[in-house]
Amino acid sequence: MEFSNDLNQQLPPDDVAAIDELGKVYQAFRTELAKIIVGQDDVIEKLAISLFARGHALLMGVPGLAKTLLVSSVAQTFDLSFNRIQFTPDLMPADITGTDIIQESGVGGRREFQFIKGPVFANIVLADEINRAPAKTQSAMLEAMQETK
Repeated sequence: MEFSNDLNQQLPPDDVAAIDELGKVYQAFRTELAKIIVGQDDVIEKLAISLFARGHALLMGVPGLAKTLLVSSVAQTFDLSFNRIQFTPDLMPADITGTDIIQESGVGGRREFQFIKGPVFANIVLADEINRAPAKTQSAMLEAMQETK
């Protein structure tokens, strides 16, 4: 099987322009992260692939490898909202997804429900030590990860 080195023969011009733009964004992304994160080029590349593919990434490693710093820096670089959830054995699903609370409205003392968003309502969410949470909380997190809107 032979592959052509000239992508312009196979792809429409707008696709080629999109690929070129993605390459420029990736280089700017790496340059910006290199100011903060040192020696993690492979991790940065794989994280970028995950982000550009609109996927999820699982970062595993011993403490002190700057995983949290990396993820928060990615959010800052792209000007995205960022939340970190520390999973503990007592964490409940509503603690991460949000909950309805009763609020008194200013008119006639009426009460109404108001939804308070949980930390999953961010562009980038760092779920730290999810294996420590109860199964129903882990399930709530996995459901939230499936949502695309």
